[in-house]
Amino acid sequence: MGKKTTLAGTFLTVAALTVTGCGGGGAASGETAEAPGDPAAASGTITVLTQRTDLVQSGAMDAYAAEFNKIYPKVKVEFEGLTDYEGEVKIRMNTEDYGDVLMIPASVSKNDYPKFFSPLGAADAMAKKYRFSDKTAVDGKVYGLAQFGTANGFVYNKALWKKAGVTEWPATPQEFLAGLEKVKAKTGAVPYYTNFKDGWPLVQWTANIGSVTCDNYATNKLAGAVSPWKEGGELRTVDTLLHDIVKGGLSEKDPSTTNWEASKAKIAKGEIGSMMLGSWSITQMRDAAEKAGADPADIGFMPFPAKDGSGKYCATLVSDYQQAVNAHSGNKEAARAWIDWFTEKSGYSAKEGAVPTIKSAPMPDTLQDFVDNDVTFVERSERDTGAVNDIDNAAEIGLNKQDYRQKLIDIARGAEKGSVEEYFAQLDKRWNEAAEASGS
Repeated sequence: MGKKTTLAGTFLTVAALTVTGCGGGGAASGETAEAPGDPAAASGTITVLTQRTDLVQSGAMDAYAAEFNKIYPKVKVEFEGLTDYEGEVKIRMNTEDYGDVLMIPASVSKNDYPKFFSPLGAADAMAKKYRFSDKTAVDGKVYGLAQFGTANGFVYNKALWKKAGVTEWPATPQEFLAGLEKVKAKTGAVPYYTNFKDGWPLVQWTANIGSVTCDNYATNKLAGAVSPWKEGGELRTVDTLLHDIVKGGLSEKDPSTTNWEASKAKIAKGEIGSMMLGSWSITQMRDAAEKAGADPADIGFMPFPAKDGSGKYCATLVSDYQQAVNAHSGNKEAARAWIDWFTEKSGYSAKEGAVPTIKSAPMPDTLQDFVDNDVTFVERSERDTGAVNDIDNAAEIGLNKQDYRQKLIDIARGAEKGSVEEYFAQLDKRWNEAAEASGS
């Protein structure tokens, strides 16, 4: 699995299914994976399952392990890079053999975490030190720590937008659309690129929930018959912007021909104006610019075009995959040592240009524009993720799947019958009926 799915954990938070048939039951799950009191005493061989096959193949993960061994010399770390991470781990979790450390798959329901993973500590204490810890908190205990997080927004070519005469971030969806119009008229570039064919980038639009209202609890508020696409609703604002971009002819002519890998070079060279992605994408686009002989500094990042009551932009912070200890591991202490070191000492999040899990750590250089312009970072609470998952699955919408936004794009370009208003009304009806059926 390549870098494009680094944030798969973020994409799939609301697409949970339940893994069934845990081979060893939950007997071992009550045992806390304690951090080793004496690093020199921690020992054993641990297997770390990872979706980052690129880092395993390049030797980067072995380099991290070598640094880890300077502190924990008696722990041997072995890596398994899985191409179809979600699919392969889901199958393996029907046995007890799913590594010692793993990234929590989206296929595991949050309420089932105690069956499969060892608790890492009390939720209250963990929340003081780590971002995103409530995402894996069940009954007052935390079962996973994020590798890192990401801010959400638009990656864009600053030089291209400047050429079009747009030098300030749009403050409303209407201003954003006007900016795209200028990019199209004055540069000839594709103003916005949907990545429709690959599909997964469309899920990034969901990550804006909380950015529009600057509300840390925006996701939790979806847990009920709340008509998420009603007039003034956050999802309506987000999805209307995507619809209007496509309907206005401000995206690629044929979305069925988009190509994720090719899009990196195109935005780097100024052939594409913008894409909705997480801040994790900045380093990839700058790398693409360097390879294409363009200026990496041309790659910028802007927040969703909305401001709060004080006139500030907001950007949601969402979690990457969460690292957990297998409840059946025979080396829980060594596994916990790896998670703590990788989260706090490895420098992984900084190298990836990502938001650190440790609250005391500074924001990465990739988000310097956000820091300089006083963008408010909104760390979304995941307290009611389980209930939102249940409604979303029962309604068969898929907030973190590509299908419903692909249909939205097809409606916008006339490939599907109907209006966007009818579509939103249909989505609300399905959501509310599912919520009422579940008692939410």
